[in-house]
Amino acid sequence: MIEIRTLSTADYDALCEVWKASGVHYQPTGRESQESFAKQMASGLQIVLGALDGDKLVGVVVVTHDGRKGWINRLGVRPEYQRRGIGSMLVRASEDQIHALGLTICAALVEHGNDPSLSLFQHEGYKVHNVYYLTKRDHPDA
Repeated sequence: MIEIRTLSTADYDALCEVWKASGVHYQPTGRESQESFAKQMASGLQIVLGALDGDKLVGVVVVTHDGRKGWINRLGVRPEYQRRGIGSMLVRASEDQIHALGLTICAALVEHGNDPSLSLFQHEGYKVHNVYYLTKRDHPDA
């Protein structure tokens, strides 16, 4: 039985293992370093949810918001647990967190070529918008 729960900074190593196993692109020396992760968790703008099979962390998602809309980021599920509905469970739990904040828009960025993630979000009712995503970074791994 899969259980969804809120993770903490103590879960950092386990969530990185899930990201690595699932192929989620993250910046372990930048914005997802342990130090940055702790700061983000302390900010109150980030909630990290985990899918657990017993004591084993099998899926992770980061939920943030900008005050207008909620963002679902860095969703990853261990390959041996994929295609079991865990991604959908994490999306729905993320939406619950966003709605609990009084926000009515849920958004996700999916990298080009990540067809499984794109399919997941479309299956959950998300619409694709033709936009450009631009960033300006202080350093390459920010």
